[in-house]
Amino acid sequence: MSEFITQYFERIGLVYNRTEPRTAALLDKIQYAHVTHVPYENIDILNGIPISLDTDRLFEKIVLRGRGGYCFELNGLLGWLLRELGFEVKDCMARFLRAETEIPMRRHRILLVTTEDKKTFICDVGVGSVAPRLPVPFVFGEVFEQFGEQYRLRKDNFFGTVLEEFYKGAWRDVFGFTAEPQLDIDYVMPSFYCEKHPDSIFNKSFMVSLKTETSRVTMDNFTYKEFEGDRIALVEELDEISAVARLKEKFGIIW
Repeated sequence: MSEFITQYFERIGLVYNRTEPRTAALLDKIQYAHVTHVPYENIDILNGIPISLDTDRLFEKIVLRGRGGYCFELNGLLGWLLRELGFEVKDCMARFLRAETEIPMRRHRILLVTTEDKKTFICDVGVGSVAPRLPVPFVFGEVFEQFGEQYRLRKDNFFGTVLEEFYKGAWRDVFGFTAEPQLDIDYVMPSFYCEKHPDSIFNKSFMVSLKTETSRVTMDNFTYKEFEGDRIALVEELDEISAVARLKEKFGIIW
């Protein structure tokens, strides 16, 4: 099994040290490396290739073929890695609340991860838009700043726990979740909805995103953007040939 862990670490630009303590420092290192090396992308959905949540197939796609995925895939495989490393991991279902005007369905997968020193964090590598690059401590009443962004948790009678972000002078909701554990099979139906339902946002246009230290780079169909914080620093309209080249150059995706 250590061979697979070593390959996973290499995929995210790290060197596996089996003696490294399973603390918050390692968890920070893994999540940051993950979101800056493994892209959020829905290319298979747009190409009509069925999404598999089987661990072996996710490993083959993301680690061996250098691809990305969306929350059901990325957080699913990350959960496997963290369990293999010895972290305590609970898979949870969330409602993604940002920019919603009505209560949305549960269609976002996140992880609650507990370290060897019994500290618990929210881990999420499955968001293409602005989101924490580091795990967020599962602590209420505190503001956590990372890379110029601010996050906090609040309790909600309906949503359970809500992750909030400070945006343009005010706090707004990112996602809400309850802490009952989910099984892999619980994600099959919402993932299929995202693949196939006519109301899904995931089967309309290509969405590719990768975080950087200062922000992120994205491709929405043939529009390539580079962000610096909230500011769009570069916009380019690409043809099909240059889009394929850009996917390889900026996201490591060979298509």
